[in-house]
Amino acid sequence: MAKKSLWLTYSPEMIQKMNDFCEGYKQFMSVCKTERECVNTFIEMAEKAGYQDLYACVKEGKTLKAGDKVYASNRNKMLMLAQLGEEDLEKGLNILGAHIDSPRLDLKPHPLYEDSEFAMFKTHYYGGIKKFQWVTLPLALHGVIAKKNGEVVKVVIGEDPSDPVLGISDILPHLGKDQRAKTLGEAFTGEDLNLNIGNAAMPDGEDEKDLVKKNVLRILKEKYDVEEDDFESAEIEVVPAGAARDFGLDRSMVFAYGHDDRICAYTSVMAQLDLADTTPKKTYVTLLVDKEEIGSVGATGMHSKFFENCMAEILELTGSYSELKLRRMLSSSAMLSSDVSAGFDPNYASVHERNNAPFFSYGPVLHKYTGSGGKGGSNDATAEYIARIRNIFDQADVRFQLAELGKVDQGGGGTIAYILAQYSMDVIDLGIPLHNMHAPWEVAAKTDIYEAYRAYKVFLEKI
Repeated sequence: MAKKSLWLTYSPEMIQKMNDFCEGYKQFMSVCKTERECVNTFIEMAEKAGYQDLYACVKEGKTLKAGDKVYASNRNKMLMLAQLGEEDLEKGLNILGAHIDSPRLDLKPHPLYEDSEFAMFKTHYYGGIKKFQWVTLPLALHGVIAKKNGEVVKVVIGEDPSDPVLGISDILPHLGKDQRAKTLGEAFTGEDLNLNIGNAAMPDGEDEKDLVKKNVLRILKEKYDVEEDDFESAEIEVVPAGAARDFGLDRSMVFAYGHDDRICAYTSVMAQLDLADTTPKKTYVTLLVDKEEIGSVGATGMHSKFFENCMAEILELTGSYSELKLRRMLSSSAMLSSDVSAGFDPNYASVHERNNAPFFSYGPVLHKYTGSGGKGGSNDATAEYIARIRNIFDQADVRFQLAELGKVDQGGGGTIAYILAQYSMDVIDLGIPLHNMHAPWEVAAKTDIYEAYRAYKVFLEKI
């Protein structure tokens, strides 16, 4: 059956629902530019929907039963939402999983220095970026500074219209002969991505050294009551400044920082929260993880035991924990690893194989496998599982695509799918096609955002 653009199939009522949904998404994306900001916002949303802190339930020795809703946060950078179903947990979970970290620049542990009467911050890029895309942009700082007395200071600079913005300079074309002779990788290096943060030299009544840097420290002391040494225990992310916006003269797309992969996180959370008033047959879980862009490592990455530990606690609070039951529950589960895909771009058609490429406004993308080359590093979903997904989507009139991530030998990518598949559960990637993936500003179709939300909701209810 030939597929059509969702714009040709959506009714006026559906288009209105789509636009309303995307307005909420844009508001979220304008504010939540770090993992911590995502987790804090999602917890607020979950608590309004009746979710309780799992760790508080453990501390109180509370018994959990069908219909109960709990959340668990891991270091404010990883989050699990679970809504208990009527079936025995041993029969498995319906899981949505996405990551909430995005490519960016991080401040180094000792970032601040002065050079030629400019105050500068040194940065270390995070994830797979094209470094040249980060110069001459208005940039903002988001993050926290943890002080030795235990206080954690929240930092957001560059988002309010009254705020200053920061930036990384580039050489003018008139003097760019040597730069143009280099490859992009040689012309822009990690050590070149130094953030210009000030130029005002203010006398301090003592020596005349580093007066611009001292002025910046004075400003930080007045606003945040922090010292230079406090950067040693800070997590400050450098991100594009500005709000998510409509893209295109027809307002058919959304332009935002961090679509990868907060676009799937938001739609997954909304799908589960919109089912909060029902008691499901099988237990619903939405899992949001950190560190996917650097291999899912560390205490807040998917390779950690956080998810498994949470499910063990839930089993205990239902009065049915055993190691064997935990293993049976995980292996009997079904999951959508919700991560973005590379939408077909007519400007770069040569990297796609058109018959197996995802297109904007044709719905979310199922990837049987990702990886690179000969499927290296990928999860490869079974034919039977894909058939189950196709069936529930078709019955609910949810549109989707089945595609690959570009031509076989052009490169590739990975997701958290293979990590969950190690439990022997069924896992497949389902995400939203993007343009400009991993760039400071990415683009997605509103139709695909809304249809992904519908797909995640149907998956939780029907798989």
